[in-house]
Order: sequence, then C-alpha cells, then structure tokens
Amino acid sequence: MTRIPPPGPRSDRPTAFRRPSPVSRSLALVAALALAGCVNLAPDYHRPDAAVPSRDSSPTPAATDAAALDWHAVFLDERLRAVVDLAVRQNRDLRVAALQVEQARAAFRQTDAQRLPSLTASAGASRGGAAGQVTQQVSMQLALASYELDVFSRVRNLSASAEQSLLAADETRRSLQISLVAESASAWLTWAADLERQRLAQQTLESQERSFALTQRRHAAGAVSGLVLAQARTALDSARADVAAWPATIAQDRHALELLLGASLPEAAAPRATDALATVSLLVDLPGGVPSSVLQRRPDVQAAEHALIARHADIGAARAALFPTISLTASAGTGSSALSGLFKAGSGSWSLGPSASLPIFDGGARDAALRQAEVGRDIALASYDKAIQTAFREVADALAVRATLAGRLDLQQSLLASAERQLRLAETQYRAGSTTQLELLDAQRSLVGAQQALVTLRLSEQLNRLTLYKVLGGGWQAPTAETGTPATPAAAPSTAPPPAPMTTGAAQGVDGAATALAAARRAGWNDQD
Repeated sequence: MTRIPPPGPRSDRPTAFRRPSPVSRSLALVAALALAGCVNLAPDYHRPDAAVPSRDSSPTPAATDAAALDWHAVFLDERLRAVVDLAVRQNRDLRVAALQVEQARAAFRQTDAQRLPSLTASAGASRGGAAGQVTQQVSMQLALASYELDVFSRVRNLSASAEQSLLAADETRRSLQISLVAESASAWLTWAADLERQRLAQQTLESQERSFALTQRRHAAGAVSGLVLAQARTALDSARADVAAWPATIAQDRHALELLLGASLPEAAAPRATDALATVSLLVDLPGGVPSSVLQRRPDVQAAEHALIARHADIGAARAALFPTISLTASAGTGSSALSGLFKAGSGSWSLGPSASLPIFDGGARDAALRQAEVGRDIALASYDKAIQTAFREVADALAVRATLAGRLDLQQSLLASAERQLRLAETQYRAGSTTQLELLDAQRSLVGAQQALVTLRLSEQLNRLTLYKVLGGGWQAPTAETGTPATPAAAPSTAPPPAPMTTGAAQGVDGAATALAAARRAGWNDQD
C-alpha cells in the first residue's frame, strides 16, 4: 500500500489548493453585499404631464429666445441696470435665501456621508505593577464603526432626497432673485412715473395761476361776477393742494426702493424729473407667442419638481425600512508590551463582525412612515400641478394685457390731443368772453385727467414687459467677468418636436419685437434656466 506523504510547508502547497484567509473571505462577503446594494425600492419617476391647456400653433423663434434674455439685455437704461445690480448684491432677503442654500448643501453632505464607512483610529499606552512585577501595554487600532450595507438603498434614497431638497432650495433662491429684480425695477419705474405726474401737477398749477390772474382782471373790469372769481380761486387752491401732496409720495417711492435695495440709492441712479416714459425705452419688447414648455423653466416650477422627486426617494427609504438592516463592524490593530515591538510579527489583531436586524413588531410605525411618504408624494404632485397652472395663468394674463396695450395707448394719445385742442379753444373763447368759467375749468380738468391717464398707461406698458420676463422665469444671470456680457452656452441639439406655444390671439407686432430682440441678442444673451 502506497503511503501518501504528509503535506509540505504552507509555502510549498500548490496555489490552486490554498485556502483563503479569514480576511479575504470577509472582504469577499463585504464586496458581494455591496454589489447587492443595487436594489432600489423607490418608485420610478416620470415627469407628470402639464395640467394646462395645450396650444396647436408653433412658437416663433423670437419668442423662444426671449425667455432666455439676460436681465442686463432686458433693461436698456443704465440707471435701472445699476439699481437692479445693487438690489441683487445688497438685498437681505436674497442673502438669507443664499445662506439657506448653503445650509441645505451642508445637510446633503451630512446625509450623503452615511453612504461611506466611518473609520476611527485610536492609540493607547498603559503601565502598572503587581507583586513586584511592572507591566506595560502599547496598542494602535483602526476601527470601522457600525457601517450599514445599503442592500435596499435606504441610505442612497435618503441622500437623493436631501440632494433634491438642496436643488429645490437653490431654485427657490433663484425665484426670489427674479422677483427681486422685477420688484426693484417696478419700484424705480413707479418712482419715475410719479415724478412725471408731479411735473404735470406743477404745470397744472401754473395754468391755474394764469387763469386766475385773467379772471381777476376780468372781475376788476366788471366782466365776470364774484362767483366766477371764487370758482377760479377754488381751482387754483385745488391745484396747489395737489402739488403739495407729491413730495411725500416721491419720498415714499424712494424709501420703498431703498428697502428692496438694502442700501441707500446713489443719486446718479435715481430717476429724474425730466424723464418721460414715452421717450425713455427702459425694457425691450417681447413677441406675443410663447411656447408652453417655457413654463417649466420657471424656478418655482423646477423647485416643485425637485420636491416631487425628493418625495419619491422618501418612499424608497420608507420601503427599505421594512426589510432587514445589515451592518458591519471591523477593526485591525497591533499591541505590544513595548513600543519597539509594536510593529513586529505576531503583534497584530483583527476582528470582523457583521450583524443583521429584522423588524418583527413595531406597532405599525414603519407602515405609517411608508404611508406618510406616499401621501407626501401625492401632496408634492398636487403642488407641482398647481405651480404649472399658476405659471400658465400668470403668463396668459400678462399676454392678455399686452394684447390691448398698443391700442389703448393710441386711443389715449388721441384723447389727450382732443383734450389739448378743447382747452385751447376754451381759453381763446374765455378771453373773448364767449364762454363761461365752468367750461374752461371743465376743459382743464379733462386735459389733466388725460395726461395722468397716459402716464399711468405708459407705466402699465413698461410694467407689463417686466411682468412677462418675471413670469417666464428666464435669463437672470449676471454677465461673465471676462467679457462683461452674459454667458451663452452652446445649445444642445434637440430631436423632440417643437412645443406648442401659449398665445392669447395677441401675435401682432411680432416683427417689430423680433427686431428689438435681435438687437438685444447682439448685446448679450443667456440661455440658462
């Protein structure tokens, strides 16, 4: 019978028959469990269809580009640009929103760090004695704290939810910035309009002073009665009272603007009394047709969508909590009775301890958490639909107003010309004594009303342009430091069909607006959301 020789030393054994070490087996187990972490229990996210009416006609190229205008290209007046720039840099609400974004970013990093193992290093030394014997011990250790193997993607979904919350906070900040730009520009325009109204009130006072002086001379000559003189004095006092009220209004306009700016307004950037909204074009025009897909560029809509995606991730984390949790604890180190022997062979030690916990009974807490996450998803979906519908209404309302502004301006200018002609005739006939003081006063009041109404309508026209850029939510980035013009990223090729435009039947004037927008494009564009 042939005797089989005993196995040789470990180094002489064939490689194919070597048993893996415990450390190798543990690492293989960890790798296998980590690879199994691709199980994601979160529901698949698909962008919901926009809950708004569809439009069938195609958008104009100018309308598509208009939503991407940089605000430096929108505002044509240098003083208005300076005011908006100061507001973006100094406004406290915007500063708080930016800090809230940083807070959300830190929260995301804290949550995302749970996906990585936490390692701790420790070192210690002890010395003691007993029965005449002195002992000492020196040790160093590297430990892996209880690390959850994310088999069912619970931690990954928590991290995804925190990331989407960060993105939503940033979109909220961007929405606040757009609103701030619009509000500060609106306050500046209102101030300029009030200065023009104040100038008209002063002109009315001067006209009433001339009329009163003429009435006084006619009364002295016995051509008119004391009642006519009293009527002229009443009209003069009314004009004086109107002029006296305007300084307080102008001061309030300044205070409202400076509150938005968060700083004192430089005098060089303040509107002047000689400005007229009819001659100062402060904002570029916008075509009447706007693609409905532009609504999804709005920061508030994007923030609502990020919140909806976050709620989907919360569902995945809640579902994963119903399954077992697998954790891993490990350590490796060395110890010796002398510092010189700390790294010698045979002084090392290691440990590896996987553990699993399975929920058995918790009174329905996990099921309730899952139901809470699902209801939160439904709430976020309803909020997203409402954000889309609100955006649609705001754009539709702004376009509906814009559709009538050109005609209303023409009619008001015609009315003003008629009122001026009526006043000239009334003054001529009054001097000739062929008309009464009441007819002259009525003509003066008609002219003042027509002038004030024209100023208000011109302000509305400028504010409507501003409202359109606000509700479209596009192009509010600062210019680049190198060129001083807005950054223009290359447009990605698109194979999708063109989106349906949103129109209100107000497509007139597109050619002229396209020319203005082409000029603005040469000045600088921004195509970022």
